[in-house]
Formats: sequence, C-alpha cells, structure tokens
Amino acid sequence: MKKNTTRNMIFCALFTALIVVGTFIKIPIPVVPFTLQFLFTMLAGLLLGGKLGAISVACYTVLGLIGVPVFAEGGGIWYIFKPSFGYIIGFIVASYVTGKMFESRDEPTLGWILISNFAGLAIVYGMGMVYYYIIGNYVINAPIGIWPLFLYCFLLAVPGDICLCFVAAVLAKRIKPLLKRSEVA
Repeated sequence: MKKNTTRNMIFCALFTALIVVGTFIKIPIPVVPFTLQFLFTMLAGLLLGGKLGAISVACYTVLGLIGVPVFAEGGGIWYIFKPSFGYIIGFIVASYVTGKMFESRDEPTLGWILISNFAGLAIVYGMGMVYYYIIGNYVINAPIGIWPLFLYCFLLAVPGDICLCFVAAVLAKRIKPLLKRSEVA
C-alpha cells in the first residue's frame, strides 16, 4: 500500500474505527485497563505498513484529543495529563516500527512477525511507563514508585498483550496476502 489512494484512506479509517471498538472491549484491571487497542494498533502497522498504520493510530489519537470519547476513559485535550496517555503515544510509534519491520522482509515468517510485534510491545510499554512515571510524579502530584509502576503498568497488563502479539501475527500472516492480491485487482 504505497500510493495515496482512496483505498488507503478507507483502510486507515477502518483501522481507526477498529481501534475505537477495541478500546471499548476491555477487562478492568488496576491502573491501566486491558483493551484490544494494542491488537488493532499492531494490525494497522502490519497490514497497512508503518506509515499508514501510524497515521490510522494518530487519527484515533486526534479524535480523542478533540473530545470524541474514544479513549478508555473518555476524551478531550485534558487526557494528555492522564498518566496512561503515554501508552497511546506508544501505540503510534509502535505501529510505525512494527509496520516498517514487517515491510523489511519480502516474505516475513511468523517468527519475524512476532519479533516485530514484540518490538512494538516494548515500545508501547516503555513509552507508557516512562510517561506514567513522569506525569504521576511531576505533573499531577500522584506519586508512584518504581515497583508499583512495574507491577501495575507492566506485570499485570503485559500477559494479555503478549497473547495479542501472537493473535496479531497469525492474523497478519493470513490477511496480508489477501490484501496484496486485492491491490492488483
């Protein structure tokens, strides 16, 4: 998906919508709720490519920041002061990196797709946890220590997202050839 076409805009909009839907499919856990956002942000990068995947996630982010309640806990510009906003920023970067890694191989293996997804996972959690720590401790005066941050923002949340890495890899491996075939048609 290289050209700026109507088809690419439709796919970007579709993935923006899927991310919104994934936001509302959630399992409540303390601090950072588990949602399917991660699955759809990774699929956006894998299936649309790094640039278009990141654009679709950025569109989702802009929708939330202008006030459309698409984030896990609402929307609005004030959301940048929520400690969990770092994960949303991470989704954009991770979708780009995952897509670029996927695109770097002509015929990516399932193993390479998993490596790409785990790179995205590391980006999301790295950015999310750093942002959470900075906002909590220095901006909104809701201090959190390193151990509670690691426990609530990583250990409790990452097992589900590791499973989603596998789901995204299998789905991308099956769907990407179909998208390539439809490009030619």
